[in-house]
Amino acid sequence: MNLIAGVDEVGRGPLAGPVVAAAVILDPTRHIDGLADSKKLTSKKREILSQIIKNNCLAWALGMASVEEIDEVNILQASLLAMGRAIEALSVNPHHVQVDGQFLPKVACSAQCVINGDSLIPAISAASIVAKVARDLDMVRYDEIYPGYGFANHKGYGTAKHLLALKQLGVTPIHRRSFAPVRQYCK
Repeated sequence: MNLIAGVDEVGRGPLAGPVVAAAVILDPTRHIDGLADSKKLTSKKREILSQIIKNNCLAWALGMASVEEIDEVNILQASLLAMGRAIEALSVNPHHVQVDGQFLPKVACSAQCVINGDSLIPAISAASIVAKVARDLDMVRYDEIYPGYGFANHKGYGTAKHLLALKQLGVTPIHRRSFAPVRQYCK
């Protein structure tokens, strides 16, 4: 059996929180209905599908790059780090990797980029969903630690409410200081 891992990351655009990637090797004998780009699904549908994916795939894993790493190496390189970590964390080594987008992390097997892969390739869709659910849960936890910013709602994106909170409350340890909207409030 040729094992193909789909890989995607979430959280490149937010002003706060880590970037999270997932790698998923689907079981070709277990079809999963409803796989799509995570951005096109409701949060409830994503949560249900994430559990179905985890229960029915051959392997799945998460990788993360911290806010400190994002600020140190830039968001693109941090995304590639997170994707590479997800692939390395798989309990089964894939023969081939398909990554959403146009940049490949360093991998020990053959790999290809697929533009809009999260809409076209079921394994990448699955990775997109698993990564999005994991990151959203992180942001809900951060909302409890840093109240007043609205992380549970906007997940760290630069909404008007988030920008106002930054101005009024200042920068938290989970804010990306290298991002211009945050940098202006760093002392």
